[in-house]
Amino acid sequence: MSSHPTDHPASVAIEQLEHFGLSAYAARTFVALASLGTGTAREVSQVSEVPRTRVYDAVEELHDRGLVDVLQSSPKQFWASSAETASRTFEHDLAHRAELLRTAIGELEPVQRRSEQRGVWTVHGATAITNRVVEFLATAEEEIVYMSVEDLLSTELIDGLHAAAERGVSIKLAGVSSTVQDRIQDDIPGATMFESLWVWSDTPAGRLMMVDGKKTLVSALVDGDADPAAPRLETGIWGEGETNSLVVVLRAIFTWRLDPTDPE
Repeated sequence: MSSHPTDHPASVAIEQLEHFGLSAYAARTFVALASLGTGTAREVSQVSEVPRTRVYDAVEELHDRGLVDVLQSSPKQFWASSAETASRTFEHDLAHRAELLRTAIGELEPVQRRSEQRGVWTVHGATAITNRVVEFLATAEEEIVYMSVEDLLSTELIDGLHAAAERGVSIKLAGVSSTVQDRIQDDIPGATMFESLWVWSDTPAGRLMMVDGKKTLVSALVDGDADPAAPRLETGIWGEGETNSLVVVLRAIFTWRLDPTDPE
């Protein structure tokens, strides 16, 4: 949903509750009770458009999740947990599921990942690309060379660069504004700034990085087909291994650009 939550709070809440695994009737019932404070099955049905006979099933589902309390009166009254309590409940559930997934996938992965990738791999979307960059930063042992437009240099990435610098990794950065440079140098005093290979703002370039001379990623910002006015989408490619074609090309470019002994 593209609209802001405050524009259609009920619709946004229902949509998110369904994403968290509630049935449509349970999501509508919870939102109705949140707006009513307390209510009977009849009152919930009138507000939520959930059939009265199905409200009881929905309440049972919510009660099992700890989201609704029941007053044993005649008729029964139902009370919804606060927004803070509901959010905490789902956060704990999500964290638990994420940990189960991490453990299960970790047990399925090979003991040692291949460090040599013959081809070039594609990755789409700013979130997925950021996750890949964070992974690469965490594996750095000697040097990180990173170029990026300012909007893509998030706090998460600065934290990753800071952690790498704490491990003694050399950090070289380009493509960011002087304001961001000041911030980076406050967080990472040893970081070296160098001039971009081109005028970054005049191109659709997103990010360009090299880790330890053997792992690299390149991304570009492209216009969406459906709505030219929408924010640009990020798409990228990455390669790993000292003989990987993408790594070889970018290593040569960075060596030429950053080698202080190379004549201008």
